[in-house]
Amino acid sequence: MARYDTLAQHLLSGRDRVLDPGDRFGEVIFGLIMVLSFTGSVSVATSGRQEIREMLIGALGCNLAWGIVDGVMFIVSSIAYRTRQARIRHVVPGVSPEVARALVRTELPEVVDEALDDAAVDGVVGRIRQMGPGQRAGLHWDDLKGALGVFLLVTLATLPVAMPFVVMHQVERALRYSNGIALAMLFIAGWSFGKASGLRPMGVGVVMMVLGAALVAVTIALGG
Repeated sequence: MARYDTLAQHLLSGRDRVLDPGDRFGEVIFGLIMVLSFTGSVSVATSGRQEIREMLIGALGCNLAWGIVDGVMFIVSSIAYRTRQARIRHVVPGVSPEVARALVRTELPEVVDEALDDAAVDGVVGRIRQMGPGQRAGLHWDDLKGALGVFLLVTLATLPVAMPFVVMHQVERALRYSNGIALAMLFIAGWSFGKASGLRPMGVGVVMMVLGAALVAVTIALGG
């Protein structure tokens, strides 16, 4: 029983956060793969300090640009989601019970949808009709906080991986430390996601290390 209580607490822990564990996990992984695609292209034999400097500027600039784009898209998707919710709340009172029930079911998670029969969903429809039309969707403070979080996750993931090239003069040594830090961060990100999702943290961490390395190899091979 205690094991299930602990698992339930992990699943509930991200419920009220602006960015859920999946969002945070995805942004960190993307930032890591982006910077690894730059560091993975470093030639130990031929790269000098100028080439390393250009690589670092390119990696940071790329992650900065994507952090801005991803932050804006977070705001857009949040507003779009609330707009859909407001429209459903507006439409439900004016349509037939069958259509209203179908609309409500489209918004339910799969496990909840399967558990509720039509009578239970009709009860939800009745409550929505009593609520009346909602307010128009607009920009919320949580949207800005979420966008800032997305931006920081993508950009800050660059710094630990790039730092060895800043503090070490030997390119080969810096590259080894950089790759080690990246693998450790991939493992930690996978471990955290596994814990929050109710999966085996250790297994998810190892899988992310292997998958991240494979994705970087593909990115480099395709000229990324």
